Amino acid sequence: MPLFRRRSGEEGAQDRTGRRGFGFGRRSAGAKAAARATEPRLDPTLGDESVRLVLAQAAAGDWAALRPALAAVEDGAELTHLAGAIADVPGVEEWTGRVLADTPDDTVALLLSGARQVTWAWEARTGARAKNVTEEQWNLFHQRLDTAEEQLLEVAERESAWLAPWYFLQISARGASLGPDIATCRFEAAVRRAPGHAGSHRQRLQQLCAKWGGSHEEMHAFARSAMLAAPEGSHLGELVVLAHLEHWLDLPDGEDHAYLTSPTVLAEMQEAAFRSVLHPDFQPVRGWQGAFNSFAMAFSLADQRKTARMLFDALDGAVTESPWHYLSGNPVKAFSAHRDRCAAY
Repeated sequence: MPLFRRRSGEEGAQDRTGRRGFGFGRRSAGAKAAARATEPRLDPTLGDESVRLVLAQAAAGDWAALRPALAAVEDGAELTHLAGAIADVPGVEEWTGRVLADTPDDTVALLLSGARQVTWAWEARTGARAKNVTEEQWNLFHQRLDTAEEQLLEVAERESAWLAPWYFLQISARGASLGPDIATCRFEAAVRRAPGHAGSHRQRLQQLCAKWGGSHEEMHAFARSAMLAAPEGSHLGELVVLAHLEHWLDLPDGEDHAYLTSPTVLAEMQEAAFRSVLHPDFQPVRGWQGAFNSFAMAFSLADQRKTARMLFDALDGAVTESPWHYLSGNPVKAFSAHRDRCAAY
């Protein structure tokens, strides 16, 4: 696997250390070796036993146990996170269909069904380039997105305060090419319900990418304005580095590395890191590992190994599929290669 090339500088602020909560700063050689020795793992639960239980119940189709657990969730972002995790479980489309046939007024089941239809649609399309997607795959993709749209809009009508339907409707709108106006309305609906929701902002960033009809200029402007509008320590600083990774992905060989190692891009990524993952007020709420993976990959690609190593050490082997899937079909292998390279710094 190429270390620096996807499938499809200066040290500067690297010497700034001292992060509360993750033990950044000076570490003994033994502690560093122990961190590097941890076996990298791609775990959708990120070590959270409560999520592991929910996914086991979803895989077993144990609605009697799963429903009360979800109904008890009061935080909108939490319900959205759990629905997204359940949507990745094969077979959810089958038992949610049976539940809704028996109890069509069950809004929680309708949400899970709609979320699963979105993920299931993308599974049908696959990650292939549009020109390589078959007619049958396109038909399945749009059929499932149509079902998702109908179900999620019904959820949004029944439960006007819920964030979750608007989060998933952003993804379905992008897949169905519903246009910028609808995409904007759905993002705005999501952030009215949860202003700092990182997932909704990441979906908006994707919508503004050049590959989805946006532009690099729109994408970067959104990422920076969202970061600056948020309090320091916010997870939204990740948007800046994600935008640079998307821009990097769009460049040909040679230009891509020069882009990430340019003084301007390095400065912007360092600023974003110190306003988010490296800020004393950053809170390691559920899913924090995603932002750390994004920054670790970007800094490693940009030859900022000292900063990347701090982030890898804090992750303790916790791999997220994104953004490593840009480098390899095996995110663990890509993560390991870059972590080992930075560990040797």
